[in-house]
Amino acid sequence: MKLLKNPLILALDVDTKTESLKILTEVGDLIGAVKLGPRLIYRYGAEFISEVARVAPVFVDNKYFDIPSTMVSAVRASFESGATLVTVHALAGTAALSELYLLETELNKIRPFKVLAVTLLTSWDQSIMPASFHSWPIENHVKILAGEVYRSGLSGLVCSGHELEYLNYPDMFIVTPGIRFVSDSKAIQFEDQKRVVTPEQALKAGASALVIGRPILQALNPRETIQKLLESCKA
Repeated sequence: MKLLKNPLILALDVDTKTESLKILTEVGDLIGAVKLGPRLIYRYGAEFISEVARVAPVFVDNKYFDIPSTMVSAVRASFESGATLVTVHALAGTAALSELYLLETELNKIRPFKVLAVTLLTSWDQSIMPASFHSWPIENHVKILAGEVYRSGLSGLVCSGHELEYLNYPDMFIVTPGIRFVSDSKAIQFEDQKRVVTPEQALKAGASALVIGRPILQALNPRETIQKLLESCKA
């Protein structure tokens, strides 16, 4: 069974359940998945994940990063709540990633499910890398982390569009955040996203799915914006 019906993952970067359900009523039939993060999950809990999953596949983006047993338990709990995609940090290391691969294999016997390992956040650029990191270019860090993910058996990755050209792993499902439209006004502040690309650039470079939030949520007509985006993805 196909994991998502199309490559658009809508990031529900809003604060209330009412706002979320209003958006999903308007565009839920068009999207490939819905991304939920701590902003909503910590307010409304597992029941909210289950409610949203009745509209579209849910991408739980809590970026779990802990000892292996805790990460496994967190991912399992997310799956049981209704998640189809769940993020963890690739920085957690080989032992954790390998255990998560075993869990993913087990859960896929129930329904389609994928663990996505986050490489480096799109809010980072070379100037704000953690001081404890090796002073390599960002793409070197991403290549090393992606290699660890691949060797663990996992086939899901979260990666900026800037590093896609450096990755060449068979059957890897790559989710790319930091997506902006060419028409995005410079007056709109997206300063927390540093490594951004357009949908066309990401898909051409090898992205399997795109995470898009504010460019859709802040559009005058979100439904029309999504329809145009999906048409451009087919081109």
